Amino acid sequence: MSMRLECIETTSFRRGLGAVLGVLGLASCGVLPVNQGAPVAPVEPAPIHGEPPAAPAPIADPATGIPSGARLFKVGMDTLPGFAEDKLTDAWPGFLRGCERLATQATPAATAWREPCNAARALPVEEAALREFLLRRFDAYAVFTQDSKNEGLLTGYYEPILRASLTRRPPFVVPLYGPPDDLVSREQPATAGNPAARIRGRMVNGQLQPYFTRAELTPAGAPVHASLRGKEIAWVEDPVDAFFLQVQGSGKLLLQDPGPNQGKLVRIGFADMNGHPYKSIGRVLIERGELTRDNATAQSIKQWVRSNPRAGQALINENPSFIFFRLMPGTVDASVGPIGSLNVPLTEKRSVAIDPRFIPLGSLVWMSAMHWGRPINQLALAQDTGSAIKGEVRADYFWGAGDAAGEEAGRTRSVLRLWLIWPK
Repeated sequence: MSMRLECIETTSFRRGLGAVLGVLGLASCGVLPVNQGAPVAPVEPAPIHGEPPAAPAPIADPATGIPSGARLFKVGMDTLPGFAEDKLTDAWPGFLRGCERLATQATPAATAWREPCNAARALPVEEAALREFLLRRFDAYAVFTQDSKNEGLLTGYYEPILRASLTRRPPFVVPLYGPPDDLVSREQPATAGNPAARIRGRMVNGQLQPYFTRAELTPAGAPVHASLRGKEIAWVEDPVDAFFLQVQGSGKLLLQDPGPNQGKLVRIGFADMNGHPYKSIGRVLIERGELTRDNATAQSIKQWVRSNPRAGQALINENPSFIFFRLMPGTVDASVGPIGSLNVPLTEKRSVAIDPRFIPLGSLVWMSAMHWGRPINQLALAQDTGSAIKGEVRADYFWGAGDAAGEEAGRTRSVLRLWLIWPK
């Protein structure tokens, strides 16, 4: 993010929020400040032959036809860090799912990928065959910023799993809400220097006004706002977990209702938001001296809120952004990831959210970073986006679902290098 006020903006996993800045105000969908308490290990640079181009590449580079606003510099595929060691078969099912989606689109990226996608479907899913396919059919381009920098930021995100009930009964007393009836959204067309955007609010005397803030919708120590009454779609046990579910923008619910729903796993997805910007509660705690940057983790923030229930609710309400959910139809296959911006399920430890202005959605990328002393040098799938994921050399790494994935996502904050993998 799938997934950014909190995490996303469309119908996919990370879409839902518009921008998830992370609990410390960092540009991440991960809920921890990532790599705090451990130094950010430098990325070992991969070989780069020659110098980057002297002039910025235009949006549609006539030499390559690649729809990218980044400066792209062609390198040898076999010079990519870890190219000979990466287990490409782990990424291939997700890549083929992306191909199926691209086949239905009429974008420049989809057109470029049509032929190699058709060829990929006939390949044996074997390491040697896939590596040879990449070498033969694709070129690698080192991604540079407009000011000739080739290092950026890697963060992480995940899909929470919470115990829940479809009816209110102890201990499931914390509601998750669907969109209120008086929430209005409109598309604002792109203008010079400003991309298209969706504006949200409510109508007052025929005028669109800002929608209610989180504090107005769920005031501390007072009943919820009338707009939310009757909009409950599920109940969870913990208000802190409910808040962090909003930060991620999507998740899974393990139902505890008596009867046929007992133990059923369902997905809850982004439906809408109130349109207010995300404010980091972790940053607030640091500014107040309650936590330090070194010890402000998701766990420490949750512990502070739980240890200070009244002040904790007031703290949560300092974030004016509020996310509304919808229950997704059908029973969830626990092995299938949430839907990303490409409208295909995300692949654990392979899908990334990127800025589509620079990395075309649906393409392949090669990424190189260090994660707590371990290298991440691998093929990745550009299948998601997020409002906080901005810039040429920028990616948010999908770790999977559940607490273990959440731990890894929260620890992910490191120097990143990216290569765009594009058909010849």
